[in-house]
Amino acid sequence: QLQLVDSGGGLVQPGGSLRLSCAASGFTLADYGIGWFRQAPGKDREAVSCFSSNVGFAAYRASVKDRFTVSIDNAKNTMYLQMNDLKLEDTGDYYCAAGRVQCSETVVNAPGWDAWYDKWGQGIQVTVSS
Repeated sequence: QLQLVDSGGGLVQPGGSLRLSCAASGFTLADYGIGWFRQAPGKDREAVSCFSSNVGFAAYRASVKDRFTVSIDNAKNTMYLQMNDLKLEDTGDYYCAAGRVQCSETVVNAPGWDAWYDKWGQGIQVTVSS
């Protein structure tokens, strides 16, 4: 069974940090493009970051650039999203995803690319609040 299980969300104050984890089973993460998406209440799902292991390329949505870092631990078959200097607008449900998608700036900035990811975590809630 191909599965992604994400964890690590929670409540944090503005300026704080969280690290989201997403463990894969049944397939090798490094063979796929990986991505992190989020959905704020009342808004559409949007891409936050993506990464392609085959070329070692990562891309970030402009609003999270220099604050978020995507990574993958091949030995653990797990992907991570390190989130620093969190802001109120980072609140939402975060999803990890994997698919036959080559990461690019377009993937994280243009709508609709989530359709190309066919493996999804169950979603984790991140709440940034004072």
